[in-house]
Amino acid sequence: MAPEQAGGDTVLCSAPPSYLWLKDRVDQFGALLAVVALGPLLLVLAVLVRRDGGPAIFRQIRAGRQGHPFILLKFRTMRTGVDPYGDSPHEEDDPRLTRLGRWLRETSLDELPQVLNVLRGEMSLVGPRPLYVQQMAEWTTRQRSRLRVKPGLTGLAQTRGRGRLLIEEKLDLDVQYVQRVSLRTDLAILWQTLAGLGRRRDVYEVQYSQARVRRGE
Repeated sequence: MAPEQAGGDTVLCSAPPSYLWLKDRVDQFGALLAVVALGPLLLVLAVLVRRDGGPAIFRQIRAGRQGHPFILLKFRTMRTGVDPYGDSPHEEDDPRLTRLGRWLRETSLDELPQVLNVLRGEMSLVGPRPLYVQQMAEWTTRQRSRLRVKPGLTGLAQTRGRGRLLIEEKLDLDVQYVQRVSLRTDLAILWQTLAGLGRRRDVYEVQYSQARVRRGE
């Protein structure tokens, strides 16, 4: 899928303020239910990751709505001592991944602690995935429009190709979400995400961008 033109003017969020207010309330209620329902699973996974050596929770600064930084929570999937802002794994045999971390990534269970980010109002259940603060300097005016909504646990890019998409394609899908955000869009993304959880497809990044195989090049 070819991305739309990279430049262009900023894009406004299509959703009325009333829906965004309702979306925030539903997000926090859903996150609270998830914490209660998945509490035992979160605890078990935390213990397993901790036994694998190092802290259970990986904390990293990401860009939130309007570019405001926040601390993203994930289960740690990599060995201690690796660059926390290094390139994304390109294959399952990446030596930085722990055995348990590889499974957590392939099942997306490493993202579960982000229900706490949603509960704290830093993220949404659906929205563009939170990227590094440093990456904002590389974006065009149009691409920065993705920051008009809260980042999400899942989004259009996660249902349209995930790791096989270039960053330009992911950013374009994020902007499309801002243009189309609605109850119908959010429910469709949630359904597609849940339906694809067991497939373990497109987990690893194939190529970062049109110009770079890896982000750090």
